[in-house]
Amino acid sequence: MHFKLIVAFVDDSKTNAVMEAARGAGATGSTLINNARGEGLSGAKTFLGLSLETQRDVLLFLVEEHLSRKILEQIAIAGEFDTSPGTGIAIQLDVEDAVGVAHQIDELTNKVEQAL
Repeated sequence: MHFKLIVAFVDDSKTNAVMEAARGAGATGSTLINNARGEGLSGAKTFLGLSLETQRDVLLFLVEEHLSRKILEQIAIAGEFDTSPGTGIAIQLDVEDAVGVAHQIDELTNKVEQAL
């Protein structure tokens, strides 16, 4: 079984919606990293030395490759990535190998068979 890693940088107000959308599209779990910071096209705004930027969360999803595009699309919809600038981005990366996911392979096999 081959996997993809989806990394989503999400506005913290949309984290729960993105996690639910990913699970609904076939993700079997996620890892959440709170309070990440970053910059887009323009630098961060400050007022009297305090940052005005919102916090981001980083969500990591290790997903089966046949389900990855659908999950990525649902993440984009739930996070409003394409409709509201600055709400977040998501990428997917090939995973060469993974351990610790043997308990999920049976469930993933059924989901992939249904999807195909």
